[in-house]
Amino acid sequence: MNTVGKKSAKLFAKAQNYIPGGVNSPVRAFKAVGGNPLFIKKAKGAYLIDEDDNQYIDMINSWGPMILGHAFEPVEKQVRKTLKNSFSFGAPTALEVDMAKIITEMVPSVEKVRMVNSGTEATMSAIRVARGYTGRDKIIKFEGCYHGHGDSFLISAGSGAITMGEPDSPGVTKGTARDTLLAPYNDLEAVRKLVEANKGEIAAIILEPVVGNMGCVLPEDGYLQGLRDICDQEKIVLIFDEVMTGFRLAPGGAQERFGITPDMTTLGKIIGGGMPVGAYGGKAEIMEFVSPAGPVYQAGTLSGNPMAMAAGYAMLKHIQENPNLYKKLEETGEEIVSGIQDSLTELGLDYTMNHVGSMYSLFFTNQKVKDLETAKSTNTELFGKYFQAMLKRGIYLAPSQFESLFLSTALKKKHIKAILKANRESLAEIQ
Repeated sequence: MNTVGKKSAKLFAKAQNYIPGGVNSPVRAFKAVGGNPLFIKKAKGAYLIDEDDNQYIDMINSWGPMILGHAFEPVEKQVRKTLKNSFSFGAPTALEVDMAKIITEMVPSVEKVRMVNSGTEATMSAIRVARGYTGRDKIIKFEGCYHGHGDSFLISAGSGAITMGEPDSPGVTKGTARDTLLAPYNDLEAVRKLVEANKGEIAAIILEPVVGNMGCVLPEDGYLQGLRDICDQEKIVLIFDEVMTGFRLAPGGAQERFGITPDMTTLGKIIGGGMPVGAYGGKAEIMEFVSPAGPVYQAGTLSGNPMAMAAGYAMLKHIQENPNLYKKLEETGEEIVSGIQDSLTELGLDYTMNHVGSMYSLFFTNQKVKDLETAKSTNTELFGKYFQAMLKRGIYLAPSQFESLFLSTALKKKHIKAILKANRESLAEIQ
């Protein structure tokens, strides 16, 4: 049994003197699950190791990008090779071209792509380009979908904003909020009404095609196609935020898996192989509006930096050359989810499982979870107890009910067995 050790506790106490809340991203603070956060020292394959040398099977994988597990050897090798040539140039490199080419080859919607430094930067930039391209100001986003911390998106945001109990952040102006229209996820009629009420004013509709930031929530049958149809009819730019789902649910992301091609796509996480990175891309005619080709300004000194490009290219090249890894991910996801479901049945517990590929969430509610309202019906106190019970058994979950879990190819049979054993014992303990 693992416990949060003295070193992590001391580091957290020290961090609070210098960092707001002691963490550099809110959900890491464990406020939603109680106790103090772990401070991680290293990771390899399926495991995280904290400062007290406790070992955990990782079910978050750096919030998605470590699809091949931690410190994957081909990625690490490429980073070490690139490191010898210096860290950053602020100038074009051959690696940027290789990365752009492989992204356009793999992602159906992307004909041209611009590298940036984070998922937030990617979504902010995509919205600006959509506005410049259409000459319109308003966007539609969905309650519970999280697109980073740009002002336009912190309106009924998911993930950490739910966890902290403040879905709207102070500092976002009323003017910005007026240009962001909200609809419940999986509700096409609500979108139609918004479009009709704001005829000719909507530049873009942006969404996570599979939501990862109110827990894992899947699009209902016909939903993505319905959005595609609305956007075609009204000349609205459809943006898929695939920061989490890109290259995870299929080589071409959720858009390949569900067969719906957006006009623009935002990417992050996995295309850096764990390094800070993001990208946005789409139809060539839209991307030609980006400076210096067009009038929409966006820049970044570290955009396309060689370290991130080296790691990301090695990751994507391996994925492209080994498509069978998705079969393993699917099998791993199915085995874990069906095993958890068996435990629920055995214990007489009526909780909800949402699952697609290597993403899943266990919600402590008997309602079908299809949007933010139903996600919020979950018993967060019970989830906190479950989190702590799993943690002490060496399983590291996302420290929030409102985050999807992400599996990796590093999970072997012994890991799956350990996860399911811990799950059965934890569910029994917390009832």
